[in-house]
Amino acid sequence: MRRLAQAPNLAIATLWAEVLRSAGLGVTVQRAYASSIAGEVPPDQTLPELWLIDEAQRATALRLLHELQHPPERRWACPGCGEIIEGPFGQCWNCGADAPAT
Repeated sequence: MRRLAQAPNLAIATLWAEVLRSAGLGVTVQRAYASSIAGEVPPDQTLPELWLIDEAQRATALRLLHELQHPPERRWACPGCGEIIEGPFGQCWNCGADAPAT
């Protein structure tokens, strides 16, 4: 087992872990509840971590994790209402129309 990444909080760690697991990778979340000792040890030592069970899957896991940490940025005009949408969103916040295919 080898450490894959340190997450900023438990919610992000579990989200990342679930996405990696759904891709067939063996991942565990360590230090899930270590934030309670943050005053006793350095705060960065209490952040949740993702650990990869099978080292042979490391390249795939790192690629998927990079995609999660860096969602695609784009700018598009909503075909339904004309609203300009920026960021990784695939649906208009104003009318709910889907982004046009790229």
